[in-house]
Amino acid sequence: MSQNAQGAIPVISSTGLFTPTDTISNEELVASFNAYADRYNAAHPDAEPLTHSSVEFVEKASGIKSRHVMDKAAILDPDIMEPRYPERPNDQISLMAEIGVAACRQALEAAGRDVADVDAVLCAASNMQRAYPAMAVEIQHELGMQRGFGFDMNVACSSATFGIQTAADYIRSGNAKSVLVVNPEITSGHLNWRDRDSHFIFGDVATAILVEARDIAPEQHWEILGTRLKTQFSNNIRNNFGFLNRAHGDGPVDQSGPRNDKLFVQEGRKVFKEVVPMVGQMILEHADSLGLSGSDLRRMWLHQANTGMNRLIAHKVLGHEASEDESPTVLDTYANTSSAGSIIAFHKHNADLSAGDVGLICSFGAGYSAGCVFVRKVA
Repeated sequence: MSQNAQGAIPVISSTGLFTPTDTISNEELVASFNAYADRYNAAHPDAEPLTHSSVEFVEKASGIKSRHVMDKAAILDPDIMEPRYPERPNDQISLMAEIGVAACRQALEAAGRDVADVDAVLCAASNMQRAYPAMAVEIQHELGMQRGFGFDMNVACSSATFGIQTAADYIRSGNAKSVLVVNPEITSGHLNWRDRDSHFIFGDVATAILVEARDIAPEQHWEILGTRLKTQFSNNIRNNFGFLNRAHGDGPVDQSGPRNDKLFVQEGRKVFKEVVPMVGQMILEHADSLGLSGSDLRRMWLHQANTGMNRLIAHKVLGHEASEDESPTVLDTYANTSSAGSIIAFHKHNADLSAGDVGLICSFGAGYSAGCVFVRKVA
């Protein structure tokens, strides 16, 4: 990269969004779970009976009303209750790469950018389909990029904001001028659909963010005012699935089936109690370092995991109950899409803002991890 790129100001030129066509309503999901619970209780009369789920319980606990998934039929089948995807041969694009490419192409089109101008692809997501080759390199290849580089990164629900800071740092250092950050999230694959306390949480989606140097960005873009990342170890959100599972002596995973800890597990109440104050304080401290306060924020695009968490965090930052305009929600129709949640909110709810308006993209989740990206609209 040429010397004149050094010291460049990073901006968000555009975003892209791939949404699966299949949707599952709470009514459908609850009917499936309750049918499973009835079958389990009948087959295990001496065991503690499973409690029915309900639409009211789901919506009160999360604010979620429906979710998009890549495979609806198998998830709702009480005999299966997990997605089913035919295994693809190695010469065919993988499923996660496929939806990531769709989001990337939309972001490139929105910015009027040719893929030949892109220097790097960062695949930032909470669950990778395989260990290697890197998903990012496959996406880079499928897009037709003949140069540059790509790599995967995983910081769970904060992967997208960590990816944005990484891309922005490449821009600032002069190591790149145009970087695609892509977040394919097939979270339905790691969810225990037989667990009443979590069977409603996740949905599938893919987002992409094009981070570029300001001097090549389209006229309308978002200047990145500052980024900040934080991690703090916690076991309260965990998934133990991995390639070392086969070494535990419990039999092959594909024969015995993954145990519950090989899927998504969390201590929801502990997460709520610990993450809300941590993120609220992080946002305020970051804003102060940039000479901003809550009153300067036109809009907050928060991680879409739980409406109660977002309400409390927004209140701490803004000093009042946030309106839907100040802190828009996509959780109700997309559910928790891990790293993609705040990017969906930004993608769908930024066009109406005016030049000079300041906003915040913020994520938080397993790790614990949290990321803040303050942006200002240009033109």
